[in-house]
Amino acid sequence: MYALPDQMVRSKALARCGLVLLSLWLCIQSVPISVDKTKEKAKEEELGPPESADTGLHYDRYLREVIEYLEKDPHFREKLKNANMDDIKQGKLSKELNFVQHNFRTKLDELKREEMNRLRMLIKAKHDIKEGNVDHQALLKQFEHLNHKNPHTFEVDDLDRLIKSATNDLENFDKDRHDEFKQYEMMKEHERRQRLKNLNEEDRKKEEEHYEEMKKKHANHPKVNHPGSEDQLKEVWQEADGLDPEDFDPKTFFKMHDSNGDGFFDESELEALFTKELEKVYNPENEEDDMVEMEEERLRMREHVMNEVDTNKDRLVSLSEFMAATKKEEFYEKDEWETLDQNPLYTEEELREFEQQLANEENDINKKSAELQKQREELERKQEELDGQKLGLKQVNYLSTIHSR
Repeated sequence: MYALPDQMVRSKALARCGLVLLSLWLCIQSVPISVDKTKEKAKEEELGPPESADTGLHYDRYLREVIEYLEKDPHFREKLKNANMDDIKQGKLSKELNFVQHNFRTKLDELKREEMNRLRMLIKAKHDIKEGNVDHQALLKQFEHLNHKNPHTFEVDDLDRLIKSATNDLENFDKDRHDEFKQYEMMKEHERRQRLKNLNEEDRKKEEEHYEEMKKKHANHPKVNHPGSEDQLKEVWQEADGLDPEDFDPKTFFKMHDSNGDGFFDESELEALFTKELEKVYNPENEEDDMVEMEEERLRMREHVMNEVDTNKDRLVSLSEFMAATKKEEFYEKDEWETLDQNPLYTEEELREFEQQLANEENDINKKSAELQKQREELERKQEELDGQKLGLKQVNYLSTIHSR
């Protein structure tokens, strides 16, 4: 079976990061630990976003440590609190680094030098493992989140690069995940067709019939409600919460399913709401149901709701955004959600291109294998010649010793 790439396996960690832009803005906006929540006002809008989850970025630790020291500086913290997302993305906030206190700037310099050393060690390790045969362009991308031409001090350009890199990497993650899932599905189909080629006509016919039967079984499921619709949420309210659907109240529902009580639905809390819908389609006990596809379906549902409800695009759904969504026409959507099997992921032409790529990769591997075999045979031949020369030399030395006596 085709194994998913590492990034796909790690998708849950990054997909649930609850960010659109690093954790910089989120850390600043979050409610201080010292706040006595029993004395807070009940206004949801006064709550700040929660602490960010691990982003999954290869420079996550560096990112977090930079944030930690920047938010300690009173001037920068105030500027960040009043900045909007566009200002942060466009680099306007980065210029405020010039006004950060000296002791914090010194610490940021240290963090950058540590990160530079980490990257150098990483590149050296990759270089040693691949014996010099490395993709230098890919290695250079490891440095995009900082200015490596100045390895000693943390400057405005470093903060700007860090913000832009994290923003771009996080926003592109879903696209990369979809691309990898598409490859997963094409590999499954490729392997299925390869198996058919190796069967006789009778067994091939049985296999095809079984395949069509499994497809029909998988497609035969109860109606899947539109994610985020009234019907979908009422179903959770009734079946998961054990409450009367006639008593459904959106505000109460939100507070019940805001599991960490921070006043926001993050991506993992949203995805948890879709479990009942997914169970209609996927069962790990059934041969016809692929659990990798179930997780892709879950993420498609989450993306759909985020696109509809997350109006400020911070990858969080506040109570005010949620309540506004329940007043829209889309909230009363009655049409069934179209599942993956109703939306072809690739064309026959794309599958042919994918198979050609696999064939080219196999040919490259075979060529390298043949070259290595030739090199091995050449080394063995030279070793035999060397052994013969050594033996001849020993014989000459032996005869010379006898004659000298």
